[in-house]
Amino acid sequence: MARFKKQIMDAKGIQRALTRIAHEIVEKNKGTDDLVLVGIKRRGGPLAQRLADLIKKIENIKPPVGLLDITPYRDDRRVDDVSETRAEAALLPFEVTGKILVLVDDVLYTGRSVRAAMEALMDRGRPRLIQLAVLIDRGHRELPIRPDFVGKNVPTSRSESIAVCLSEVDSREEVLIVEERELEGN
Repeated sequence: MARFKKQIMDAKGIQRALTRIAHEIVEKNKGTDDLVLVGIKRRGGPLAQRLADLIKKIENIKPPVGLLDITPYRDDRRVDDVSETRAEAALLPFEVTGKILVLVDDVLYTGRSVRAAMEALMDRGRPRLIQLAVLIDRGHRELPIRPDFVGKNVPTSRSESIAVCLSEVDSREEVLIVEERELEGN
């Protein structure tokens, strides 16, 4: 059970962070040549689409956007559960080989989701470069993964969670810190 603790971003804050990230992506990559965006399902998909729209406003070219379901690649699943579904894990309307690929997610925590996403991408080819864009970096990494583009750094305790709410998924726009309550009797 979770309880609301604090709002850390509203709709305007999310928009400002994404606008800044879009500019940073264009600047770091010196334009949009060979640039593609891939959102990690669920909220990374809408964020990648928003970033592509913002990049179009900056460069007059909208980079292609793909969607990646990392469920079959997670390290907390049994091996025999994943073999059938890995082939269908990505909706990528482009080849990844030779591309500058920006992986987009809502929250970076331990790094395990990003590791799974990279494995899924490597199954589809060899990108020239993989960069990581996240709306929120909350720390507590378990793997040596660091984002290239961050909307906001939000130090949290392990008893806290970040809830990103996007209109495309949740019908509202905000980022919250929530406190995870211990189940009574444990």
